[in-house]
Amino acid sequence: MSSEVCCGGLNVESAVRERYSAAANQAEAALCCPVSYDRKFLEIIPPEILERDYGCGDPSKHVRAGETVLDLGSGGGKICYIAAQVVGASGRVIGVDCNDEMLNLAREYQSVVGERLGFHNVEFRKGKIQDLRLDLERFETILAENPVRSSSDWLRAEEHANSLRASAPLIADNSVDVVVSNCVLNLVRSEDRRQLFAEIFRVLKPGGRAVISDIVSSDDVPLELQADAKLWSGCISGAFREDRFLEAFESAGFHGVEILERQSEPWTTVGPLEFRSLTVRAFKPQPTTASDFCHAVVYRGPWKSVTTDFRQELARGERVDVREAEFAMLAQPPYHDQLVLLPNANVEVGAAPSGTMFVSLDLAAESGGCCSPGSKCC
Repeated sequence: MSSEVCCGGLNVESAVRERYSAAANQAEAALCCPVSYDRKFLEIIPPEILERDYGCGDPSKHVRAGETVLDLGSGGGKICYIAAQVVGASGRVIGVDCNDEMLNLAREYQSVVGERLGFHNVEFRKGKIQDLRLDLERFETILAENPVRSSSDWLRAEEHANSLRASAPLIADNSVDVVVSNCVLNLVRSEDRRQLFAEIFRVLKPGGRAVISDIVSSDDVPLELQADAKLWSGCISGAFREDRFLEAFESAGFHGVEILERQSEPWTTVGPLEFRSLTVRAFKPQPTTASDFCHAVVYRGPWKSVTTDFRQELARGERVDVREAEFAMLAQPPYHDQLVLLPNANVEVGAAPSGTMFVSLDLAAESGGCCSPGSKCC
């Protein structure tokens, strides 16, 4: 663990580690807001895990059969064990946490839950969610064999860590269908959050998605609250400002960022600040090749106009020409059901979701062609 401090001298990682270590051994009712889960998925999960679950949402509702799921800050394993039932024997669930007590709780019942399921598709790995390349258990083995007693030893330990990140990453690039997390991102130090979102983006497959439940605030959390260890470990002081939470996904390269659930009444208030649960979904773009070929789309409504993540304005009911990269994105969730898609008949568009509406159109044969003067092509 880093020994760096922030927020008026508060060591955030130490405060979080100590409180969640205690909460793994004895349930703490006030640690986060209550969540309702589908009871059919709770029947096989031991009560010791259920009563030590600390979350603010249920991102497992948004995973599908056969997927590889990564749960960041998996704690006692509740979301992992729910997701295991949804993805089934053909799917896979990986939980990542850096708290030994929580990992021990999750792993203690791993065989029991697998036997009740009839298959074993869950594993738990030790790592920091803002550094998904470093396998901390492998690193601990290296440290045991090469104790750090001097600055030279520390520099060599850093070299070992970097070597592990490169040769045996905890989570490989482009390996996960969906990343979920339940009230954990707010526990990460502010200075590590850009790396956190970059890591989520890195491990997702192209076209994959992040579904994150977390606590957000109605305004910036003042410094005096950020310096309170109990409020930070209690999911308050580190809460994202609501609009900046969504902006963090966009800045990391995600598109299709949308709010799936938003708690209507605040979970708690501190002075004028409101804190509530928010569940957000965001997609990693599919790779596209550069092309001058154009397709077209018609926005169905109900808004008079909308602006895409490519900063292209789509007016309701109006045909708009778009380039290959944007069309490939718009043909996927969450956009495709809001549009009539008009692919260029001369260009192969690739797989689209079942039920997607296409109207074949040879744009090249039309007067003026694609991206000609006066066209609305981007």
